[in-house]
Amino acid sequence: MTKKLLLFCFLSSIFCVGLTAQTVEELKAEKAEKAAALSALQGEINAIQAKIDAFPGWKVGAIGTIGFTANGFNKWLGQANPNSFSSNIGFAANGFANLDRDKYFWRNRANLTLGWTKLDLNTEVTEEGEDNDYQETADAINISSLYGYKLNSKWAISGLAEYRSTILSNFNNPGFLDIGVGATWTPYSNLVVVFHPLNYNFVISDSDLSYESSLGCKVVADYSQALPMGVAWRSNFSGFLSYSDPGNFSNWTWINGFSFTAWKGIGVGFEFGLRHNKQESYNALLTGSDISSDDFKIDQLDELGDALGLKNSDVNPIQSYWLLGLTYTL
Repeated sequence: MTKKLLLFCFLSSIFCVGLTAQTVEELKAEKAEKAAALSALQGEINAIQAKIDAFPGWKVGAIGTIGFTANGFNKWLGQANPNSFSSNIGFAANGFANLDRDKYFWRNRANLTLGWTKLDLNTEVTEEGEDNDYQETADAINISSLYGYKLNSKWAISGLAEYRSTILSNFNNPGFLDIGVGATWTPYSNLVVVFHPLNYNFVISDSDLSYESSLGCKVVADYSQALPMGVAWRSNFSGFLSYSDPGNFSNWTWINGFSFTAWKGIGVGFEFGLRHNKQESYNALLTGSDISSDDFKIDQLDELGDALGLKNSDVNPIQSYWLLGLTYTL
C-alpha cells in the first residue's frame, strides 16, 4: 500500500510539473503575441505622428531641465572646512515656435540657462560680513528668429535676427545682436543650415568695456534626432566670422541637449554648451585689474595674460557649461 501511495505521489508530481511547464509556455506564447501586437500598434502610432509633424502649420514645443544638489559637513575634521554646507540650483529651458507654409517658413527658438550656488563655510556661527546668499553661477539667454522664402523644397532666401546676452546681473552688457540675410538649406526635415554672408554683428556694452561691432558672415546649424532608448537630441551651432578682424572679432556658440521622457512628460535631461569669444576673454581679463585697454589691445591678449601672470589656457579659453537634472516636456 505504501509503495502504491509513493508511486501515486511521484506520478502526480511529474504531472503537476508538466502542467506548470505547459502553462508557462502558454503564457510566454501569449506574451509574445501581445508584444507583437503592441509593436504593430506603436508602428502605426509613429507613422501617424510623422504625418502630423510633416503637416504644414505652426509647431510649438518646450522642454525644461532643473538640477539640484546639496551637501553638508558638521565637524568633519578630515577636510579643510569641517563645518560647511553648499547647494547648487540649475535651470535650463528651450522652446520653439515654427511655421511652415508652401512658399515660406518662420522659425523661432529661445534658450535660457540659469544657475545659483550657495556656500556656507561655518554652519554653526556666521561670521560678520559673510555672504551666505545664493550667487549667480550660470546666466545665458539666446533668442533667434529666421524667416525664409522658399525657392524649392531645400533652398530658401532668408533673413535672421539673433540675440545673445546674460539676464541676471549683466543684462545687455555685453549683448550680441546679429542681423543678416543670405540663404537657408534644409536637406532634411530635422536639419536646418543658415549661411548669411551679409551679416552685421552689433555688440552692446557700457563705456568701461571694449567691444567692437563688425560686418561678417553668419553660419547657423540646427539639428534634432531621436536616438535609441527613447533619447531625444537637439544640437544648435551659431558662428560669426568677422570680415574686418577674423582672429579677434569672430565668435561661436554650440549647445547640445539630451532628454529622456520616462512618465507623462517627466524625465531626465543633460545639456552642455561651448563658446569661444576672444572679445569676452579680453574684457574679462581687464575687469578687476589695474590695467586699462590703453595699455594692451585685443591683439595683445597673450601679452596681457603674461602681465597678469596667467597660463596660456586661461587667456583665451573655450568656455563651457553643463547641467544634469529632471526635465519636463510640453
